[in-house]
Amino acid sequence: MRAVATAETSNRLGAEKSPYLLQHAHNPIWWRPWGPEALEAAKRENKPVFLSIGYSSCYWCHFMEKDSFEKQDVADVLNAHFISIKVDREERPDVDHVYMTALVSMTGAGGWPMSMFLTPEGRPFYGASTIPHDNFIPLLKEIAKTWKTDEARIRRSGEEIADHLARALNASSPPGDAGRVSASGEKAFGGFFTRLREYFDETHAGFGGGNKFPRPHLHSALLRVHRRSGEGDALRMVTRTLKAMSRGGIHDILAGGFHRYSVDAEWDIPHFEKMLYDNAGIAVTSLEAWQATGDPEFAAVARKTLDWTLAEMADPAGGFYSAQDAGDFGEEGDYYAWTWDELSSILSKEEFQYAEKIFQISKYGNFEGDRNVFHVPDAAPVPDDSDPVFRSVKEKLLRARAKRKRPRLDDKVLADWNGLTIAAMARGHQALGDEKYLKAAQKAATFIRSHMTDAQGGLLHRWRDGAAAHRGLVDDYAFLIHGLIELYQSDFDPAWMDWAVGLQSMQDALFWDEKGGAYFLDDAKDPTLLVRSREFEDMAVPSGNSVAALNLLRLADFTYEQDGRSRAERILRAAAGWLDRAPDACPQMLIALDYALDRSKEIAIVGGAGDSKVQEMLKTVRRAFLPNKVVAVSDGKTPAGRLLLLEGKTAGPHAYVCERGLCKNPTGDPAELLKQVSDVKPLKW
Repeated sequence: MRAVATAETSNRLGAEKSPYLLQHAHNPIWWRPWGPEALEAAKRENKPVFLSIGYSSCYWCHFMEKDSFEKQDVADVLNAHFISIKVDREERPDVDHVYMTALVSMTGAGGWPMSMFLTPEGRPFYGASTIPHDNFIPLLKEIAKTWKTDEARIRRSGEEIADHLARALNASSPPGDAGRVSASGEKAFGGFFTRLREYFDETHAGFGGGNKFPRPHLHSALLRVHRRSGEGDALRMVTRTLKAMSRGGIHDILAGGFHRYSVDAEWDIPHFEKMLYDNAGIAVTSLEAWQATGDPEFAAVARKTLDWTLAEMADPAGGFYSAQDAGDFGEEGDYYAWTWDELSSILSKEEFQYAEKIFQISKYGNFEGDRNVFHVPDAAPVPDDSDPVFRSVKEKLLRARAKRKRPRLDDKVLADWNGLTIAAMARGHQALGDEKYLKAAQKAATFIRSHMTDAQGGLLHRWRDGAAAHRGLVDDYAFLIHGLIELYQSDFDPAWMDWAVGLQSMQDALFWDEKGGAYFLDDAKDPTLLVRSREFEDMAVPSGNSVAALNLLRLADFTYEQDGRSRAERILRAAAGWLDRAPDACPQMLIALDYALDRSKEIAIVGGAGDSKVQEMLKTVRRAFLPNKVVAVSDGKTPAGRLLLLEGKTAGPHAYVCERGLCKNPTGDPAELLKQVSDVKPLKW
């Protein structure tokens, strides 16, 4: 018998802001958003909860919607026997993290869409990822039957899993002394390098042999290993992988931007969604590879990636959007792939021959439906607009592509991902000298301050359609502070540093775990969350604790306040177990550890902002690969304020290079400045 919808039971997603939730607002399922009301309904009606977690650009999420969630027979069972809750994992990463951890612990694997079954109190007792329609209905009926006949057993299972979650999400290494940080660090770098060298794909580059993800923070960590150890293989793995990615189908060679990941070992066929955070990370790693090698190809890829972000992901008001999806189920790749006949009809004979050679197209293609996803031969340079034939081919194909159905845009603005993108834009300005990247970073930061803070100045996680919501998580604070530190080092406006220091104080108050010595993900104010968790492992984005550790170290070098350095060292000690057992799972923590163990440099440049000598010295330190540094600039007259690094430095134009407040003789010679900042503490393991 079909359950009858009422005002109390109808689909309640229509008033939400999340594009993902709105995609499901017309399903026949009586979806509810996550919150106390949904769980109270489950308790009141004594029904189990079906929790579905996904995101708008997720291909298999679209599949499960078409296959099951749009079907009345599925809705009939769910509406009669379950309280159904739909969550956008990008809008509620705290909820997603708890239940993804549960899913992995129960099944050994995870993925989206996530399909979880909970007790009315939110305790998980069964989970899966994508469930095909023909399996889904029997599963729903079996769970509903078991709930009626053996509810007590299900509740016991949920309690056991919840207890396991509480332990797993707060696992920490025992606190040690400061010496343990150093010892663990040397060992961790060796384990990291050795493990990556073991599963580096010597044929196609990248790591492993199946699906390949960009993982830019992993490559940034390898660049640091090379810088301090001299290990040539560390640099080789990075440069080969970045070149393979930029030539592969994972890279949109026409418009720029990188797709989410490759489904093959060759980097040729991607899942076609494009994520803001991936492209921010790839741009930064490409800039660092250019600084480390001088190879202009890496600078060109970084520029193209940043330009794509500005062209397609920037909100006119200032923030950056979240993602472009891969296409509806059955349509993935339609926007990006080309048949032989399509190309021959659009391009001239000369252009078609060029495309055939450079993009390795064929009549039978390399993708579904005899279509071609462009990829460039390993030995060939990545084509760019300096080649007039490529420029003509690109312009014609982009015009043709514009007539196709565009991938859906997830236009919500997320504070954490915007923090990463502000940092990428600021780094682009520093390295490439292009003012448009600085302006974009300034505009995004101003947008967040104006539209994504509460009355007390606390961050709100999501903005869309004129409304901000959801209290900020530690990632929002840590990633934005990271962006503000980079933004200050681009325009040297002390207001950015003042904001960064203020946000750091709020982060400490809201999330710090004094007992465990790291930051919780959430602020403990949401009663629906099953457990507070701390993250050390990097996923698609780095962990909040790893970014926070680096922020604290850098802020200490700017301000000479040692409380932050002490907190950073406690985070590194708390992460020691991860660094020892699985260093390749937390490369961003290794980046923070590298900063802590190296001779980090505090660089104070004194002189007028327009002084040619000041600009020459800035260019010197920005062009080199010097990751473990902070840079401050003063006219020598303005009070230093929070930036005690600038205190007492009045002569100019000069640069002062300091380590923990001890400064070398000032110099106005860029060559001498480079010499002073380039010495490192050798890395040995």
